Amino acid sequence: MSETAESLIECLRARCLQGGCQGIKGLSVVFRAMDIDYSKRIVLEELKDALERFGIKMSDGYLKTLFDALDVNNSGGIDFCEFMHKLRPPMRQCRIDIINEAFDVLDVNKDGAICLDDLNVVYSSNARKHPKYMSGEWTEEQVLRNFLDSIDTPGNPDGKVTREEFLNYYAGVSATVDDDSYFDLMMRACYGLPNKGEKTK
Repeated sequence: MSETAESLIECLRARCLQGGCQGIKGLSVVFRAMDIDYSKRIVLEELKDALERFGIKMSDGYLKTLFDALDVNNSGGIDFCEFMHKLRPPMRQCRIDIINEAFDVLDVNKDGAICLDDLNVVYSSNARKHPKYMSGEWTEEQVLRNFLDSIDTPGNPDGKVTREEFLNYYAGVSATVDDDSYFDLMMRACYGLPNKGEKTK
């Protein structure tokens, strides 16, 4: 029985997530390492090599099916953001809503990306509770930069996190949390969001 493109993507996604929430980010690092000309796109041979490095073996036929499914615009190369979007674990709408709510709080200037200036406004009190700040090892800015880099696209950090990157990161986290209510509670506690039913200012 032949594999469908969706079942191959599901297989790849499951393999990535065996590494926990860092699994997809880990695969992204491998792919960026294979992007020899820094074109931010992967051709068929590069995809094959990258998958093998990650420990995923596929027949040439399945590889081509997967490649064609990921190369949505038939350009002969897979765009990184498109690939990450395809690989992101599916989430229920209630989880997407709370992730978007957190992003909206962090995006102070409402330009569609979280940067250091945004974090200085809304996250500096959290930064001052970080063990490395309290020990004097890191400055407040270093703590905030570390937070930003942990969510930014691996291998290509640009100092700002888009909504898509934020969703990609928390989709990985979401895959490790079974209970919707616990995920909601965790996000609200982490970002100081009001509990359900409470009015925001």
